[in-house]
Amino acid sequence: MIKDKRCTVIVARPMGGRPMKFTRKSFLGMAGAIALAAGMGAAPAMAQDVTLRMHQFLPAQANVPNLILYPWADRVEAASEGRIKIERYASMQLGGSPPELMDQAIDGVADIVWTVVGYTPGRFPSTEVFELPFMMNNARAASSAYWQMFEKHMKDTEFKDVKILGTWVHGPGVIHSSEAVETPADMAGLKMRGGSRLASVLLEKLGSTPVGMPVPAIPEALSKGVVDGTTIPWEVTGALKVPELVKNHTEFDGEALYTLTFVLAMNKDKFDSLDPELQKVIEDNSGLEFSILAGGTMADSDGPSRKAAADAGNNIVTVSGDGVQVWKDAAQPVYAEWLADMESKGIDGQALIDEARSLMNSYSE
Repeated sequence: MIKDKRCTVIVARPMGGRPMKFTRKSFLGMAGAIALAAGMGAAPAMAQDVTLRMHQFLPAQANVPNLILYPWADRVEAASEGRIKIERYASMQLGGSPPELMDQAIDGVADIVWTVVGYTPGRFPSTEVFELPFMMNNARAASSAYWQMFEKHMKDTEFKDVKILGTWVHGPGVIHSSEAVETPADMAGLKMRGGSRLASVLLEKLGSTPVGMPVPAIPEALSKGVVDGTTIPWEVTGALKVPELVKNHTEFDGEALYTLTFVLAMNKDKFDSLDPELQKVIEDNSGLEFSILAGGTMADSDGPSRKAAADAGNNIVTVSGDGVQVWKDAAQPVYAEWLADMESKGIDGQALIDEARSLMNSYSE
């Protein structure tokens, strides 16, 4: 042991070398590093566990949560071997209204949300290409095209503030009304709930008075006569008891009157904070295949709900042949206005239409 003016030091004389001196400060630092390394060697670092809150606007027993969202969450939890837990909040249990869901994902009020893109009109304009009248005739094909166009045109622009996990559309939109509707002229004077900006524009062009409201508000609005009808797909009518509230339903052969675009979105900071292996778990269960599955599941759920309305004795009108063309002609002004609106935003709307149609036509199950 040799003492200097600062502290006691240890002198080591390596074979054939000069003495090595360690000050107290350097010695303690080295000792701490050795202890830390020993501790890490004795027990592996704790794996990251995370709880994510998923928020959406439908009752838990509705088709979308029951058949799409919750099974997705189950798959993520299982693939993470329990390191990810997803809490499920239905019917806006975390507060707010359905149009606020996208901002809840962006701001971190919820970690994951499922929402109708059309609840925030004007913010994600490129998605509207799939909502144009008589644009879609296959939910799987449209959902596939939607994801591909999202990655190409929207991911780093319109959706840059959020992590998108899935994009899809529902099956053919249907008119549900207190009075029978067969032609565009039958829509005149009706107060109709529209599910999106373009759906409301279409209703107005058909002579109806469009009334905007989220899906959960439909039953009360119908029962109180606030609206005479609504536009929604068959699959959700059972959960909302629509066939009990109105007795007339109008559907179309071929291309659908309309559809809506949906996203499953995650807070970007929350996703970025996850360990890479947990990010991979989420991404492996999301994306193109999940989007097609979700859109197909919604469309497949139309049949049972339609059958329930038919079994109840409700009047189901199926517009076909030349009758469909009359409706398409009446809807053309919607295209003209949309193209002009997109041009004002610096977006080539016709190019989006052409690309969407090409992708949908090339889709094969």
